[in-house]
Amino acid sequence: MTLLWILVTAVAVAVGWWLGRRMAAVPSARGARGALQETRTELTRRLNELFSLQELAYVLSDSIHLDRMAEQVARYVQRFLQCDGAAVALALDAPDRLKVLSAFGILSRLEGLEASASGESGLMGAAMVKEQLQVASGEDAPPLLGSLEAERAAAVPLRAHGMTIGAVGVARHQGSDFSEEDLRLLSTVATHAAMALANAHFFSLVHSGKLQWETTFDALADGVAVVDQTGRVRRANRSLAAMLGVTLPDVIGKDLERLLFGRSPELAGLLDTARRQTRCPPLTVRSATLNRILRITASAISADVASGWVAILMEDVTEQKAFEAQLIQSEKMAAVGQLVSGVAHELNNPLTSIAGLSEFLLQRPEPSEADRGHVRVIHEQAERAARIVQDLLTFARKGPSEPAGIDLNEVTERAVSLISYEVRLRKADLEMALADKLPSVLGDRHEIQQVVLNLLTNAIHAVGEVPPGAPRLVRVSTERKRNKVVLRVADSGPGIPEELLPRIFDPFVTTKDPGKGTGLGLAISFRIAESHGGTIEVERSRWGGALFALSLPAADARATPPGVQRPDGAAQQPPAPEQPPRGRRVLLVDEDPGVRRMIGILFAQDGQEVEAAGDAAHALDLLKRHTYDLVLADPRIAVSAGESLATVLCARHPELKPRTIFITADVRSETDQWLTGLGCRYFRKPFVVRELRAAAAEILAPAQPNPTQ
Repeated sequence: MTLLWILVTAVAVAVGWWLGRRMAAVPSARGARGALQETRTELTRRLNELFSLQELAYVLSDSIHLDRMAEQVARYVQRFLQCDGAAVALALDAPDRLKVLSAFGILSRLEGLEASASGESGLMGAAMVKEQLQVASGEDAPPLLGSLEAERAAAVPLRAHGMTIGAVGVARHQGSDFSEEDLRLLSTVATHAAMALANAHFFSLVHSGKLQWETTFDALADGVAVVDQTGRVRRANRSLAAMLGVTLPDVIGKDLERLLFGRSPELAGLLDTARRQTRCPPLTVRSATLNRILRITASAISADVASGWVAILMEDVTEQKAFEAQLIQSEKMAAVGQLVSGVAHELNNPLTSIAGLSEFLLQRPEPSEADRGHVRVIHEQAERAARIVQDLLTFARKGPSEPAGIDLNEVTERAVSLISYEVRLRKADLEMALADKLPSVLGDRHEIQQVVLNLLTNAIHAVGEVPPGAPRLVRVSTERKRNKVVLRVADSGPGIPEELLPRIFDPFVTTKDPGKGTGLGLAISFRIAESHGGTIEVERSRWGGALFALSLPAADARATPPGVQRPDGAAQQPPAPEQPPRGRRVLLVDEDPGVRRMIGILFAQDGQEVEAAGDAAHALDLLKRHTYDLVLADPRIAVSAGESLATVLCARHPELKPRTIFITADVRSETDQWLTGLGCRYFRKPFVVRELRAAAAEILAPAQPNPTQ
């Protein structure tokens, strides 16, 4: 706009100079009168131009919008030159394309038209390409733009900041051609309008870029701040304000270190490193003020180290760290599960021998009562060790996720046995009130076990926090409530704060100190209960602590087919004679000498003829030469690489499948699936002797003694 004011001043000076020259050249009074009239006419015309330019200057200075300014330029050019139409076209988005932003009069239909910026597109295209005024008249005059023709037309380029940004075109259908004064005025207006239009375009670009940057800045999910050399926040986004729990104006001007941490030498060191233009790794640190874990990245904004302004990105990685901790814990549990499986496999063989032989000795009348007492202790402790191994396996491994009937009482008892050490360690009292004849629930046994163990563990940890002398009670109860089976776990601990109760089942919500819990146990338990059509509810217990109630839909108990392993590790068999018939031939195949000895003694005392083999080759050789009424074998004994005894026996001697019982120390769930698929009965070591004898009696009862081959 300053340039337009200079133009107006220049026009006024030029008018005064011209007027003086004209008056000095007049020779007589008569000539003076004519010259004076001519001068008045010219002066009037020049003043009109002056006022029009002044008016245009006001209009252009009143707006910064490109479309509005283009409209005003076209309107005023049409009025200044008293022409029939005017148009303004710019080539800002694409230098080789002209777009008409505004057009009036006979050129109004050009508005919005896009054309190539070349001589072939008309006078306006030629004016832009040649950067010169273009004038045409007559029937052979080229079109102004596109296919629009006019009898008299002119176009002038719009140049600003050393580049051509478009063109202004005018047209007349009637009257005289454009005079030199008209063309001069058109060029003058175009020169200064180009500056205003270019500035408006640049402002539009800057404003648009600013809006895009600010929108992106605020749309980031992570907190972003710009701090000065003193560490005070100069710019911040809404995510940072939300992270801090305040409004955005409350962040600006505040010390970032105090907002996040109160005091943090780590953050101060990170900012100093960034100001020295040194690349520094992200800082991951817990904020006690926010109770969150933040990953902070910093980078200097300017290459000028003296400025000291730093851009900071703050990511809330609390959930990520909790997931990582959970993953690490899962990996540890997987490793523990593998370790337990391997140890259990090795323990099950000696436990089988100890339990079997002690049970055998208890059935003999010879030992004294004192000796029988000692043997009974051996037997009870062996069974106890076997139960511990089985419980560890049950909770350490994840079986196939297949719905099955689950005895909630049995799951609870197993969970209680696993946490018995925790109960003693925390000097807690654990009471159980399990309902009789509780119906089964249908679901994934391993997931239900996880829920029960989570609830019990939380209760034990809660009572461990009460002060000395206060009651440390955990009570577990089950009942049937209409069509639901309900497990309640209550404790006398400190309870759950009221403000956490609505969110207690949300992920990462925990009442434990940092590092002692991830806050995922109850969230996972809640999801498992929902997936089983049940619920978990929390309330205050009558002892002051928390009470969690797990409700699951009751289901009809489903009988397990004969010979299929029950989830608790014991095979369900139909009633069988206590004492199997005598004189039957039994093949026993096991690599462990202790197991062979125990089972051999067991069946020999029943009057059976037992032949034992310690490897697969010996067993297959015996099967070629003899016929057996019963085969007891470890299925995993290798015949060759990739072949097991169970697979070969079933393939070569399918008639023996109904008379075979596999006895395995392998605790992997895939072994259960494999043996079930073979269709043979199986027991897992250490087994209960009476159950094995009952299963053998069922097989041997209808059989007749076989002659020796």
